[in-house]
Amino acid sequence: MQIYLPIAEMSVNIFLILGMGVAVGFISGMFGIGGGFLMTPFLIFTGLPPAVAVATEVNQIMATSASGAFAYWRRRSIDFKMGLVLLVGGIIGSVAGVALFSWLKSKGQVDLFISLSYVLFLGVIGSLMFVESLRTIRRTRQGLPVGRRKPGSHTWIHGLPFKMRFRRSKLYISAIPPLAIGAVVGVLAAIMGIGGGFIMVPAMIYLLRMPTNVVVGTSLFQVVFVTGLVTVLHAVNTQTVDAILALMLIVGGVVGAQFGVQVAEKMKSEHLRALLAIIVLGVCFKLILSLVLEPETLFTLSAGGGH
Repeated sequence: MQIYLPIAEMSVNIFLILGMGVAVGFISGMFGIGGGFLMTPFLIFTGLPPAVAVATEVNQIMATSASGAFAYWRRRSIDFKMGLVLLVGGIIGSVAGVALFSWLKSKGQVDLFISLSYVLFLGVIGSLMFVESLRTIRRTRQGLPVGRRKPGSHTWIHGLPFKMRFRRSKLYISAIPPLAIGAVVGVLAAIMGIGGGFIMVPAMIYLLRMPTNVVVGTSLFQVVFVTGLVTVLHAVNTQTVDAILALMLIVGGVVGAQFGVQVAEKMKSEHLRALLAIIVLGVCFKLILSLVLEPETLFTLSAGGGH
């Protein structure tokens, strides 16, 4: 069953898109991530223009993050002051990212830039995750402690200026690191169509030393507003947000996430991370192949004139 996407200017199989939404939603529920860094490449694999895939996926992330943030707000697990500092950085990064996106689009290089960004990003993240998960599995089998620092322990970050007190997180640190983290997430959201939670959450735990009970909720709070801003900026400046595609992805993602959560409860966390790393590296390899292999349909340019 085909459905026409007006912004992408192409028809797609509605069951294929829904199935992709379910699959990525399943992965999101299983691993506790947004899934944007997988959904965007999947959409590109189906033939959608990368620019449309990026802008539309951000829209889906905004919707799913809002649902999660509301749940954490009801549990009082959000540090709103920290979230606002992260949001300021996110706004700066989003505006800069969309400006770069628009410039690349005007030069005709945005599709290549998105693909190369994903190859680099997924390759590095997947490799680090795979190595870390194998190390954790090995230490667990040997009965050795995993070795994590306690929240609130002092690092070089505590020597930076412009300190602020975050009472909910019980921190007194510089505002520079949260601003920088938020800015990076904003740029990634604008250019790659990802929420950035799987970067922000580890950064908040290991760099800022925030208590884990407020990390996820605070991350989702920032992601909601950053992805919302990116969606508006893309809709106004690049006209690449396809609402019909976003709606199908949201429906599929909500359904798949419910099953993913149930499966995750039966698996060990280090095994989940290893499996996610394999999936990420697989997507990275597929993107590399799409960049280096000769396409099935070749286009040639020739002078006109009735020849």
